[in-house]
Amino acid sequence: SVGASGVALLTRPMSNTAGLGEFLDLTVSVLTNDGRNIVGILRGFDQKTNLVVDECHERVYSPDGVELVVLGLYVVRGDNVAVVGEVDASLDKSIDWSTVCAQPLQPVVH
Repeated sequence: SVGASGVALLTRPMSNTAGLGEFLDLTVSVLTNDGRNIVGILRGFDQKTNLVVDECHERVYSPDGVELVVLGLYVVRGDNVAVVGEVDASLDKSIDWSTVCAQPLQPVVH
């Protein structure tokens, strides 16, 4: 399915960080509490949900289009992780990101 952020996600129920093991070495999308969307290969995580994401980029949404900012190897602090989902690679590759326009993601408000 395609999530609200325009990312093609495969959804799997997950109750805690132990479920993140299913996503190791797979392409994931990480939505952060500050409204960022980081896409890359999940290489590691810990009990605090700190994530190590490799070969990643940030998708910055705007009414003018989506900018892909290359990040490389990136660590996301667990206290900033809102959602982690597996990306359906074939569906994701079929999207022409230069034609996608959206409002920027808003920060999570608790």
